[in-house]
Amino acid sequence: MAIAFKKVTALPLQGFTASAPDGAVVGVLGEDGAGKGELLRIAAGLWKPSSGSVSAGKIRRWLGPDDALNFAAADLLAIDQTLARHDAAVKARAVIALDRLRRGGATVLLSSHDEDLLLRVCDEVWWLQEGTLGFRGDPATVLARYRGYIAQRLREWGETISLPVSPVERQGDRRAELTAIETLGAQGRPTAVWRSGEQVEVRLSVLFHEPVGDPVIGILLRNRIGLDVYGTNTQLEGLRLGPCAAGQQLRLRFHFHCDLCQGDYTLTAASHDPDGRRHDWLEDAVAITVVDDRFTAGVANLRARVTLG
Repeated sequence: MAIAFKKVTALPLQGFTASAPDGAVVGVLGEDGAGKGELLRIAAGLWKPSSGSVSAGKIRRWLGPDDALNFAAADLLAIDQTLARHDAAVKARAVIALDRLRRGGATVLLSSHDEDLLLRVCDEVWWLQEGTLGFRGDPATVLARYRGYIAQRLREWGETISLPVSPVERQGDRRAELTAIETLGAQGRPTAVWRSGEQVEVRLSVLFHEPVGDPVIGILLRNRIGLDVYGTNTQLEGLRLGPCAAGQQLRLRFHFHCDLCQGDYTLTAASHDPDGRRHDWLEDAVAITVVDDRFTAGVANLRARVTLG
């Protein structure tokens, strides 16, 4: 049967108002602490709100994260992350069961972080933000907005953490030493997270312990399986640095657009002679995460546009 929340308050829910009709599967989305679990328990009649009202059918059932799957007939079924621990075959059977419930007139509230599942089974998605209904609508539209929001949140979080330099291997004769590696975003602030398409920067500091006639300083990005994605150095870019004296320090800035697909990457940095003899080579020294508001396959984000004709 249909369900209606009218100005429901039960922390963190605050004056929550929304309704869903008979025969509908509604996805419930949001960050931890947004009130998803509380909403589903109230819908199932397990909890009572401190204020406001809920109207629903007589037969209501709640399934928690560790509960056995039970798709018996009900007026309302609240599923709180129950499918998260199950394999693809179980999820496929659950999709069929949910469709059967929908056809029987049941209302289903489905809380899940599985975007593919929400797109496949939901008629609508509710996005909860700090205890209120921030956005609702077509699953594809809501999920696209949610991905953009999460990408921005991760980007902001990346500026709050320190980025340790921890190479998996360090080689070289130490005539020069890489003393600092920084990754920065479009606003010029250090960050461990880049957003696909933004202007980014890598800053390197190099201290020379011995005279070096013609040093070459470079960077290399790899993806999570070790594939070289992009590399360049001062020689390739036409910037000559030497001769450099003992005790001299250089600070270099590599600027580029982060046209990468979302994923995890590492940054290698090095100082060496033009013939490749290494002064200081820091293999996979820094970990970087790239986020985006939509899925793209592969490594390079070429930002294609599709037209007819």
